[in-house]
Order: sequence, then C-alpha cells, then structure tokens
Amino acid sequence: MKTLLATLSALAVFAFLSDHASADISIATAGPMTGQYASFGKQMKDGAEMAVKDINAAGGILGKKIKLYIEDDACDPKQAVAVANKVAGAGVVFMAGHFCSGSSIPASKVYEEEGIVQISPASTNPKLTDEGGPNIFRVCGRDDQQGATAAAYIVKHFKDSKIAILHDKTAYGKGLADQTKMAMEKLGKKADMYEAITAGEKDYTALVTRMKAAKIDIVYLGGYHTEGGLIVRQMRDQGMKTRLIGGDALVTAEFWSITGDAGEGTLMTFSPDPRKNPSAAPLVRRFRDAGIEPEGYVLYTYAAIQAWKQAAEKAGTVAPSKVTEVLHSGMKFKTVLADLSFDKKGDVTLPGYVFYIWSKGKYDYVK
Repeated sequence: MKTLLATLSALAVFAFLSDHASADISIATAGPMTGQYASFGKQMKDGAEMAVKDINAAGGILGKKIKLYIEDDACDPKQAVAVANKVAGAGVVFMAGHFCSGSSIPASKVYEEEGIVQISPASTNPKLTDEGGPNIFRVCGRDDQQGATAAAYIVKHFKDSKIAILHDKTAYGKGLADQTKMAMEKLGKKADMYEAITAGEKDYTALVTRMKAAKIDIVYLGGYHTEGGLIVRQMRDQGMKTRLIGGDALVTAEFWSITGDAGEGTLMTFSPDPRKNPSAAPLVRRFRDAGIEPEGYVLYTYAAIQAWKQAAEKAGTVAPSKVTEVLHSGMKFKTVLADLSFDKKGDVTLPGYVFYIWSKGKYDYVK
C-alpha cells in the first residue's frame, strides 16, 4: 500500500509540475471599459488584444503562450485597487495599465507589494513614477512635460488673451491644469480664472455664463473629452467664440461626436502620432483591416506589451524582479512607438509633446 501511495503521490507531483510548466503566462490590461471614458478603455483593449495575438502567433514568449486578462476599473480608484488585487490573485506577472492616473497610482501600490511589473500606456501624473516602486513604468509622457508645452504655446500665441484654466478634480485633470498654470506663471502669464468642475455633469451653463461675462478668450481644460466637448457646445450656444485647449484626454474621435462642428479649432497636446511612423505602417494597416482605427492609446498599449516581452526574453524569465532589472538597464526596446528605454524613475525616453488641432472631425499636427 505504501508503495502504491508513493507511486500515486509521485505521479501527482509530476502531473502538477507538467501542467505548471506548460501553463500560459498571464498578463493584463485595465482601464475604463465602461462608463463615460470607455472609448479609452477600448483603445487599450484593442492594443492589448492585437499585441497578444501577434506574440502568440509568433510562438509566444519563452516557449509559452500569453493569456490576457481585460479588466474594468471605470477610472475609479477603489475599483482599480480591487482589479489589482484580482489580477495578483490570478497570477498575472505584468499589467499594461491603467489609463487614468487616479487609478494607476493607487493600483501601483498593490503591484509594488505583489511584485508585478506595471507599464502604463496612458497615466501622465508625475506621482506615478516619482513615488512608485522600481517595477512601475510608463510609455507615455508626464504632465509636467505636457503642461510646459501647453504653457509655452499659450504664452507665444495668446499672450494678450484672457485665459481660464479649468480642472475636473481628478489626479490627471488637476495635475495637468496645475502644471500648466505654474509653467505659464514662470513665463509671466497669469490665468484670469481658475475653476474646478465636477466630472460627469451635463450642464456647465453657469460656468460658461461667468466666462462670457469675464470675456474669456481661451479655456484650458485639465480633464477629459466628455466634459470638454460639452463645455465647447455650451459656449457656442451662448455665442462665445472662445477656443478650447486641452491635453491628451481629447485624443478620441468621441470628442468630435460630442461637439460636432463646435469643436472646430480645438487644440490639444499629445505625443507625436505613432501612426505616422513608416515602420508602424504594416501594423496600422492590420488594425484598419480589422475595423479598428489605432488612435490615441491603442499603439501605446501595444508598445507597453512589446517592451515587457523583450525585457522578459532578455531576462530569460517572466519573473517580475528579473524583468524589472532589464527594464531599468538602459536597454533599447524596439516598439511601434520608436526605439525606447526607461530612466531610473521608470519614465520613457521618447520625444515630448506636440500640438494638434481638431478640424472637420479629425485631428492633425498644428501646421
């Protein structure tokens, strides 16, 4: 009997080890898959799914296939922490997320504690990497960079204009508005109004009325496309020709679907458009053939997964501590964005922000 039990036990251990050895590698992306910012969640989902599809079609990573978890944090900090704990429990070794800085920052504390690599495609608040652990990275820029770019443009082109700076109280929105305000003041330009708005509201008539009375020429918004679109429409309803300027959260076709022609001339900052990279053309074509326009953070999510994959292959393991070492090594990773590396904080070494203009339903570089 003892011999039989020993044999059965050995077989069970062998079966467990065999299953473990052949198990998929679990990674995840998380963002607002539902709610008013769901268009950005879809961008991340599309980018992650295509990256995993391409990697698996090429044989996977280190001889194993990737399993992708897609999680909804609704840009809510508490839900983001719940998502982080959920994927940690599922054995995820890498998170290509989150979208909102207000989600990424609290979730990063879980990833730091659990030793999971996080590369955000979209969270721009400086605190993410300034205060995050060694395993926290991003492939997008920072709001201090974005704010400085916005301020320089405003001072150069609208020096004598009356400026209102608005923010939506979120980590992203307020952070971006404050960085822009500080950078403007360093250049000798003070805002004529500085106001907080509540995200999710539909009626900004009272605010618009105050801005009209103050003869505001330029509205700088630290916030998202939904509120920005409504504010533009309501300004036009009151006969205002005031121009909206915003950050990278206006980089979605949904902005124009809210504004229609009222959005004509809206300006925004975003990184150089990776869709225009010649080396990205085949991938962009495959997205479009699949009925997906790879705007905004589609290719940033794809690139985050590319960088992680190359780091894991260099490390010879998906063990997060080893992958983190490679990500911090100064190694250049070939991605759809460009060849990139990470600095000691986990920020990406890529060109900064440029200005775009919305016109006739599309956005392109300011000429």
